[in-house]
Amino acid sequence: MCGVIGIYAKNPVSMDLYESLIMLQHRGQDAAGIVSCELNPESARDIRRPRLHRHRARGLVRDAFKEEHLDDLFGNAGIAHVRYPTAGAYDRHEVQPFYVNSPYGIAMAHNGNLVNSDQLLKESFVDNGRRRIIYTESDSEILINMFARGLLEASDMTLPGPKEVFGAVRYVHQQCQGAYAVVALLAGIGLVAFRDPHAIRPLVLGQRENKRGMEYMLASESVALDLLSYRIVDDLEAGEAVFIDNRGDLHRQVCADNEQIQHRSCIFEYVYFSRPDSVIDNVYVHKARMRMGSALAKKIKAEWDKHEVDVVIPVPDTSRTAALEIASSLRTKYREGFIKNRYIERTFIMASQDRRDRSVRYKLNPLGAEFKNKNVLLVDDSIVRGTTSRQIVQLAREAGANRVYFASASPAIRHPNVYGIDMRSNDELIAHNKKTEEVCDAIGADRLIYQDLDELVAAVRCGNRKLKQFDCSMFDGKYCPGHTVNKQYFSRLYQGRSAQKKRGAKGGPAGAA
Repeated sequence: MCGVIGIYAKNPVSMDLYESLIMLQHRGQDAAGIVSCELNPESARDIRRPRLHRHRARGLVRDAFKEEHLDDLFGNAGIAHVRYPTAGAYDRHEVQPFYVNSPYGIAMAHNGNLVNSDQLLKESFVDNGRRRIIYTESDSEILINMFARGLLEASDMTLPGPKEVFGAVRYVHQQCQGAYAVVALLAGIGLVAFRDPHAIRPLVLGQRENKRGMEYMLASESVALDLLSYRIVDDLEAGEAVFIDNRGDLHRQVCADNEQIQHRSCIFEYVYFSRPDSVIDNVYVHKARMRMGSALAKKIKAEWDKHEVDVVIPVPDTSRTAALEIASSLRTKYREGFIKNRYIERTFIMASQDRRDRSVRYKLNPLGAEFKNKNVLLVDDSIVRGTTSRQIVQLAREAGANRVYFASASPAIRHPNVYGIDMRSNDELIAHNKKTEEVCDAIGADRLIYQDLDELVAAVRCGNRKLKQFDCSMFDGKYCPGHTVNKQYFSRLYQGRSAQKKRGAKGGPAGAA
């Protein structure tokens, strides 16, 4: 999971891109990058003028960019990226947007994960007898090269228009399996964005009027559009591409074949990743989380005849909405029992388990008065690895809680995620091959209750009845049709990760991108 942004405007966009990245900081904390260029009919005619300006750096957005960096990012169009590592290396060379010189000069930012990157490396990286060299371990570099190859074949070295751009996207859909929400910049030619045929990762299109013409913005979440007063047009459809040419004209087309298209947006976006004030695929995230809380409260009342809960306390921040609904339904007190250190990053998307473990105690501090001699129901959005949940339960006990119950607003996570979330091994998941009672014992709670998958799907789908299916693979192990996700795939994934860890131990890159 990362955050991507693309803007075509009538004025310089570097500051708008920077501010938008801050709005998407929750989607990635490892690194950030921006690429900009001048985009108008004149810039395409002069081979010296369509220059791409790029700055990338490790760290949070505010640390990655200084005023002088933004001053050097010239142009009225640009793309931006915040990085959450899931495949590749923790290395400055993995920081997006990526760039390839041929054809035309292309920069690209990608949110998601390809599941057939190994196959593409073996079979597809020879162009007219010349092999394309891959410099990083990131699947995003494979994706940009696949797009470049498709564009080269579609355009025959003439300046591409909508037909050629959409042909390149169609080529990507034919070759690449997995999740990808993409924004790309073609030097002097236009801004491109597209979403995979299953629409797993979000991408929303917005527009605003300028005295000099219409301006457009694409982003992973609508909150970035809100900041800059862009009006939501709609979400890109499954397999759809958008091309904004150097005249500012907007072109849209679904580039995937009908048999490829099956909308399955990731349901974990609504559970955890997205901000509550975002709208994803026309579903208000805040409202979806309210419905998750109501459904879980019904289950608690049905299964716990005498729940004996004195107070409902959320684990900040994502679970607050659900916890409020649970407390209201149970007619019991809702209290903020943990004070969060605002200067600590989101622990789930930290780069390593060691950092997650160390961070919990200085991220959350319990308010003893809310726990002492009480039966406490802790509410969290999910339980993934279990280490954080175990420490939070222990904090509640140390603060004087009589009994500690635990409620998860999502079902038990029993399967790896392969679409851009760092859950790549069964061994990392506390609920894998375990019953609820076993997970309860493992985190040290007195009782544990999970959301039912049907209720979670209903809570999200209620906001948009057109959404028929979701990617729920981390809960039910059912990966998207047409994707080669099997035992051999996970074996290669595990071997690759082990090799990365060994390189990291020797001082080289370790982990993912």
